[in-house]
Amino acid sequence: MDRFDTMRVFAKVAEIGSFAGAAARLDISPSMVSQHVKALEERLGARLLNRTTRKVGLTEIGREYYERCAQILTDFDEADRIASALQLTPRGRLRIFCDTNIARFIAPVVAHFLEDFPEVTIDLRTGNQMAGLVEEGFDLAIRAVVPPDSSLIVRRLVGWRHTLCCAPRYLENHPAPVCLADLAAHNCLRYAHYPFGDEWHFTDPDGKPATVRVSGNLLTSSAAIYRTILLNGGGLALVAPFIAEEEVRSGTLVSLLPEYRPVEFAINAIYPHRRYLAATVRTFIDMSAGRFVEHQRWLDPFGSKESSATRR
Repeated sequence: MDRFDTMRVFAKVAEIGSFAGAAARLDISPSMVSQHVKALEERLGARLLNRTTRKVGLTEIGREYYERCAQILTDFDEADRIASALQLTPRGRLRIFCDTNIARFIAPVVAHFLEDFPEVTIDLRTGNQMAGLVEEGFDLAIRAVVPPDSSLIVRRLVGWRHTLCCAPRYLENHPAPVCLADLAAHNCLRYAHYPFGDEWHFTDPDGKPATVRVSGNLLTSSAAIYRTILLNGGGLALVAPFIAEEEVRSGTLVSLLPEYRPVEFAINAIYPHRRYLAATVRTFIDMSAGRFVEHQRWLDPFGSKESSATRR
């Protein structure tokens, strides 16, 4: 028999002083109550209850054992109440991993979250790569790419696209590309975390997939270096909106081949479990989704209907 169930049945008999009363309270048969008590006494090798035709009373050993059982059962109930409360109200520690390039957009969410929920503490780490969500002990990751681990839950927050662009200075010494194939003859700056490597992916004016293999004198995992060389006229680039969106909007960077749309990516919330998601994690994800939707226009300058939807 289950040890916890046996302890619970014994405690109820001790409290009520009756096998039949305990059976009625626990919604089991009196014979089942007797079996639990008998199994417990046999396992302990001691009599816990004195039985008469009218009353059931505790032996000295039974009284000591009941006091310990009562405390243990109270602790179990308290643990259940705490766990249930955590499902309803954000509290406790929340450990988050966030891509470095999108951390500044998450920062206001963190600030509002800590203000709204004073019982929460946040441990937020940033980087370009994460060894493993579960292995590193994170509750949640906010990333611009989907991890290869298919066991994780991925909730799409918002869609985004690169912009093909360059600085006006670059065009002073190089002809502007007029078709996608022209990119092969240009110095293309490459970001090491672009998922397709040296093959840049687009959608052509007819809505069909189109690719071009590029090369150039810079390959870097540093967004800061990538941005600096691009602004200095060092070459063409596929630039993410969260790296240089202000420069693209102001004209400091010139958009190229607008009829070709770079493929869509998504900023995602990634977490280990779908069932019984803690209120702390769930609420932070919802607040993050709202934050990114506010920036939908520049995250996807092409205004894709698909990217404007958020879904679990």
